[in-house]
Amino acid sequence: MTHPQHDLTTTPITADLLRGALDLERTGHGLLPHRLPAWARAQNTDPQLAMAEAQPSGVRLVLRTRATVVELDTLPTKRSYAGAPPRPDGVYDLVVDGHLAGQAVAHGGNTLTIDMATGTADHRPGPVATVRFTGLSDQDKDVEIWLPHNETTELVSLRTDAAVAPVPDRGRKVWLHHGSSISHGSDAASPSTTWPAIAAARAGVELVNLGLGGSALLDPFAARSIRDTPADLISLKIGINLVNTDLMRMRAFTPAVHGFLDTVREGHPTTPLLVVSPILCPIHEDTPGPTTFDLAALATGQLRFTATGDPAERAAGKLTLTAIREELSRIVRQRSAADPNLRHLDGRELYGEADSAELPLPDQLHPDAATHRRMGERFAELGLGSAG
Repeated sequence: MTHPQHDLTTTPITADLLRGALDLERTGHGLLPHRLPAWARAQNTDPQLAMAEAQPSGVRLVLRTRATVVELDTLPTKRSYAGAPPRPDGVYDLVVDGHLAGQAVAHGGNTLTIDMATGTADHRPGPVATVRFTGLSDQDKDVEIWLPHNETTELVSLRTDAAVAPVPDRGRKVWLHHGSSISHGSDAASPSTTWPAIAAARAGVELVNLGLGGSALLDPFAARSIRDTPADLISLKIGINLVNTDLMRMRAFTPAVHGFLDTVREGHPTTPLLVVSPILCPIHEDTPGPTTFDLAALATGQLRFTATGDPAERAAGKLTLTAIREELSRIVRQRSAADPNLRHLDGRELYGEADSAELPLPDQLHPDAATHRRMGERFAELGLGSAG
């Protein structure tokens, strides 16, 4: 661990220095950002969602400062899967006046080893780590530290060699996005290069990312969290996790979508609201879930997924991506007569057949870093730009 220099001043980490979190929990070490409020977490019993919402995708420290050195002490929790290849350390992105200016990783921290075969997890405590950025200009500037999108991160201490102040309101619109692990940032290169972060940067909006890995399941508490969060633009990416988990049939899906939209509209009656259907995922286009690990690939050290449902069961209401896209389009058409600010975007416009041929999903489920960039650039235009 790097020890603070004598000429560095510690600044308390407070809510006005953080963006993208819906709640901050005081822990024995510092502050733990959450992407769901405490009351919503209390209604959840799923360990997957508990892990996902505590991973700070889109959460960043935002400072106005002349500092040339910035140090941040954190306590990360790094996860791994028994029998799978090691996961890389989470990346911290330093963005200065809107441009990526540095990257770092936090060595140390806690480790969580998950055994998918037994459903157990082994948690081992570790030391606080320090990330350090140096060589910044001594001019007034906006400094953002984007926290690792896939690594639970407790914020312990912030040190700089010049005073720090909250960044003033620039009048930028707030875009709130809810989706699956793809929106969360699975397999993106870094937290500021997930597709929602790229789209937000290109469109000049402030991101609140409620992409929750494995957990975009039309939960009522998620809808109420969105309802209660200030936003100028809202998008909801619905579908893939419902197939992954084989959670519901079409009979439950349709009213659940209506109910989710009704709840969001209670807090945002006229806010532009975009419903986005799933991107192309060949294994689930016409084959229902559940999705499982490909054990043959895992035996060779590769992490891949496979669909285990029976395509014939679609007739009985089992969900596939094709069925979900058709129904979401129909629901939005039906509702938009009375809700002119409600729109639909077919996810295959972000990643479709031609993209799949050029940039196939490496694990059959999640896009790689290049695909995140492509999706972000497209969404900036189709969802947030002149076409949105």
